[in-house]
Amino acid sequence: MNTAADETTFSDRITAEMVYLRRYSRALTGSQKRGDAYTVATLQALLKDRTPFDNDHPAKVNLFKCFHAIWTSSDQRPDGEEGGLRARAQGLLSNLTSNSREALLLRTVEDFSHEHVGVIMGIDVDQVKALIATANAELADAFKGRVMIIEDEPIIAADLSSMVSSLGHTVTGIARTRQQAVDLGKSEPADLILADIQLADNSSGIDAVNDLMEMMDVPVIFITAFPERLLTGEKSEPAFLISKPFSELQVKSAVSQAMFFASTETLRG
Repeated sequence: MNTAADETTFSDRITAEMVYLRRYSRALTGSQKRGDAYTVATLQALLKDRTPFDNDHPAKVNLFKCFHAIWTSSDQRPDGEEGGLRARAQGLLSNLTSNSREALLLRTVEDFSHEHVGVIMGIDVDQVKALIATANAELADAFKGRVMIIEDEPIIAADLSSMVSSLGHTVTGIARTRQQAVDLGKSEPADLILADIQLADNSSGIDAVNDLMEMMDVPVIFITAFPERLLTGEKSEPAFLISKPFSELQVKSAVSQAMFFASTETLRG
């Protein structure tokens, strides 16, 4: 019989990793609503059966493995009628190698080792590496667009610009403040926004993005050292988050994923 202490410990282990599962699920689906639906289904499954945690793997690995089992057993189609942009999204997804985006996100954005990605997905390490290589190739080759960068640190901004350009995308410009971002958005429309949270004049990258969303309806990748502050579940949240400090692989993966959805449908929840 589980004691109260056991219940608390299990709950704490799950809660500590939930923000990362929510980040992954929405990056995978391109939607806050759909991503959270899969997260809730995972929690409901764990309430009925905790045996997936009866091993020596870290709690985060077991949690993501439970999610992956639910994800792969579903039809993974967008909600509602399959028409217009949603139909195009499903069509493009069907042309990508099965499980390739999952492997890429788990390795680069969530920073799991190849071994742990294998555990989560139920495949061996060589298969994991092959899927990641395939995802990088398919996403990079298929989708090109215009990217706005909102970042006040010149070196970081230059690095981000280089990473985005190396994927074949065009950087519309770099804004260091909220007002510069708005002005840039008016003169150079973008397909994707890459935004830091804290800007040069102490203005907010979040406020800058909110202003821009009145002019355009595009995916946004936020860069933050505190992802839990944006993934509260209390209001509309970003589908894509990069945690500081970030790696080149994380940025490229997030940009490729977001640009994929930018080519099919907006990420409005």
